[in-house]
Amino acid sequence: MERLNQTSSVSEFILLGLSSRPEDQKPLFILFLIIYLVTVTGNLLIILAVHSDPQLHTPMYFFLSVLSFTDICFTTTIVPRMLVNFLSHKTISYAGCLTQMYFIYALGNTDSCLLAVMAFDRYVAICDPFHYVTTMSYRRCVLLVAFSCSLPHFHSLLHVLLLNQLTFCDSKVIHHFLCDISPLMKLSCSPTLINEIVIMTEGPVLLVTPFLFITFSYIRILIAILKIPSTSGKCKAFSTCGSHLTVVTLFYGSIFYVYLQPVSTYTVRDHMATIVYTVLSSMLNPFIYSLRNKDLKQGLRKLLGRRKPQAAPP
Repeated sequence: MERLNQTSSVSEFILLGLSSRPEDQKPLFILFLIIYLVTVTGNLLIILAVHSDPQLHTPMYFFLSVLSFTDICFTTTIVPRMLVNFLSHKTISYAGCLTQMYFIYALGNTDSCLLAVMAFDRYVAICDPFHYVTTMSYRRCVLLVAFSCSLPHFHSLLHVLLLNQLTFCDSKVIHHFLCDISPLMKLSCSPTLINEIVIMTEGPVLLVTPFLFITFSYIRILIAILKIPSTSGKCKAFSTCGSHLTVVTLFYGSIFYVYLQPVSTYTVRDHMATIVYTVLSSMLNPFIYSLRNKDLKQGLRKLLGRRKPQAAPP
């Protein structure tokens, strides 16, 4: 904490949020409270269904449960702070701002890596089904998850440490609803060249590499599916990948729009794209994955059916 105060004369920031109009605060509070509750409930149900149903004890659902847990943590890093800002003061401490930014980048990039791991799982299942059990062993699955969860923390720590070297003078108003690196760099009264170089070099490597891996995996999957002689076989193969592709498009489409642009061009219009990948994607993931997945829907029915008799009076 002492180190943070030494690098900046600003002890706190003001998050302007989505709207400065007083009449918008309560409706926005209700909207995002509902979104948060739906997100936590939906992802928690996915985790419980995968844990309780032996038929879902496969690598695909193991990765999905980890993704759901990450989405809960990711949303919790952002939305509760937004809810507080809607109804009370909009200030956040300097240390609190950097802490929020750290977890946003760490958990957001963990999502990205997990999506790449899930694409690899689908690639092995469709392109090399006879070696699926040995390739996607429990030990390898745990290692893939451990790597996906640990690497983003180094990336996040690098950006937070570099940002902590900047000096923030008089201006402390962040034109955003969260502590993001681009709006914060705009407030700095010291040179940000090193930060921008790292953002435009190291940042895209960690962001684009998983996306390229996903693209390569699905190109191979598409080639393998087109070789399947029966129409029903092709439809079944496509159905196992459709949900994942939808999530990938939603997540990467919005995140590329926000981050693959110069810091100087970052505007308030990017807020909607930020909401998509930070809040909406986490809420929609349980619906997307369960809507077209018969095994998962059956697991959810078993889970909910098992709890109804317990809630009923004797």
